[in-house]
Amino acid sequence: MADLDSTKTPASGATSGAGRFKSKRVLVSAIVGVVAVAAIAAYFAYGNPTASDAKSAAAAPAAKTVLKVGASPTPHAKILEQVKADLAKEGIDLQIIEYTDYVLPNTAVQNGENDANYFQHVPYLDDFNKKNGTTIVSVAAIHFEPLGIYPGKTASFGALKDGAKIAVPNDATNEARALLLLQDQGLLKLKDGVGLEATPNDIVENPKNIEFVEVEAAAAPATLKDVDLAVINGNYAISAGLSISTTLASEAADSVAATTFGNIVAVKAGNENKPAIQALVKALKSDKIKKYIQETFGGSVVALF
Repeated sequence: MADLDSTKTPASGATSGAGRFKSKRVLVSAIVGVVAVAAIAAYFAYGNPTASDAKSAAAAPAAKTVLKVGASPTPHAKILEQVKADLAKEGIDLQIIEYTDYVLPNTAVQNGENDANYFQHVPYLDDFNKKNGTTIVSVAAIHFEPLGIYPGKTASFGALKDGAKIAVPNDATNEARALLLLQDQGLLKLKDGVGLEATPNDIVENPKNIEFVEVEAAAAPATLKDVDLAVINGNYAISAGLSISTTLASEAADSVAATTFGNIVAVKAGNENKPAIQALVKALKSDKIKKYIQETFGGSVVALF
């Protein structure tokens, strides 16, 4: 019994040692496995920049295209405001810079400060380019603003006295346009053929000895208290709270003036086909904008599309 017991005891101890060794191997294998899994996870999370960067790039929002457009406050800037949301959906951030004169909007486009402008008509632009050596071109005609003759101290043409004063814009094309409108009312006669080159020096008949007061177009509404009549650009009339319904006469919506003096989107030559510019033109020549012009300006602004 003693021998048998002594024989079994070593066998039992050998078995216990083998079990402990096997357990250690399992534990080591488990630890190695965990480390390996962690290493693989770390690789895909941090060690594979291509996959990580691609995921980040996909999640990042696309950069918007900034489009800076100079405009007269009314109606141009107001019309542009109506297309901001539409352009934003196309990734274009329309920034409207308002100007109250007819020079700075063009110089800003020429020197690249702005991408486009919306305030002028082609005859004025052509004259500006000629005098300033600029290379600005029209992209599209959007609307027409009928020039109107507004009563000041005198309520009608028939009540005009000898030596009456009439204010007219002092820039070349708008002054000629004003004189042609006054000629249509029988208040003066111009030399034959002068057309859009007309100035007060081209008046050959002035039966009422009218004095023509040349003023900045933007200042014309303010002269009404001092002159008998004033010929005022549509945008400045609107800004001053004047309605075209109060005019003694205005340019017809279907007149040559309407096509000649359509207000345009203009850019520096070479930029006409930029996607953001074309998107702007498309948005402005929409049914939405035509309806807005009709409902908002009541004939003081007329859509040309």
